Amino acid sequence: MGALDFAGGTVVHISAGCAALAGAIVLKSRRSKLEQHEIPPANIPYVLIGTGLLWFGWFGFNAGSALGANSLAINAFATTNTAAAAAGLAWMFFDVMKGRKPSVLGFCIGAVVGLVAITPAAGFVGIPQSIFIGLVAAIISNAASHAFKLSRVDDTLDVFPCHGIGGMVGMLMTGIFASKGVNAAGNDGLFYGNPSFFLIQLKAMLIVVAYSFTVSFLIFKFISVIMPLRVTEEDEELGLDATQHDEKYGRNPLKA
Repeated sequence: MGALDFAGGTVVHISAGCAALAGAIVLKSRRSKLEQHEIPPANIPYVLIGTGLLWFGWFGFNAGSALGANSLAINAFATTNTAAAAAGLAWMFFDVMKGRKPSVLGFCIGAVVGLVAITPAAGFVGIPQSIFIGLVAAIISNAASHAFKLSRVDDTLDVFPCHGIGGMVGMLMTGIFASKGVNAAGNDGLFYGNPSFFLIQLKAMLIVVAYSFTVSFLIFKFISVIMPLRVTEEDEELGLDATQHDEKYGRNPLKA
């Protein structure tokens, strides 16, 4: 159909986000969520380190999709960095507007959402457009994350609000802001007077959402018939690291 996705935002992030939503629905909620007991992050410095590793690695993911050290790779590199920074700040300040304190955790989550959203568009849009993509994706994903926390769906790490919805925003924004001036092999989007291309992006996004969610839901259901997906309440209370993997904090590895 001529859909554009520069570095895999559709096949990676939308697919994974919808599969995660299907898995969360089949698996059902943890007891801590049902009891409305919020579990705080275990280690914020690790979150910051992980975000930095992701951010750096994403340059290879997006800029590398130009398949060469050329001007297109430079554009993808710059739009990736800019969208992530804009989204991180947007998420943090959107939290402030809702009455929460600005946090490193919020910035990190927002930055990842920006990386997700710019992935389909990195080689088709300019830097000003990448700022807008990151900002819009962060606000929409932030609102979706809050809505999911109020629902009975237990998407523990916000995979669908951040990766699924972030990927959808990026796919649609590619349909709006793509420009042949940036990449002659691409297309002009809605903003440049080509609404038909936006409709192609919308159609492709809906197909991937429907396929990924439906097939993943059926796979999870099939597995749950063969073997239980949930652990016992006792194992859940003790923690899966200990009960499923026999990894315990403070254990001496020499005394196996």
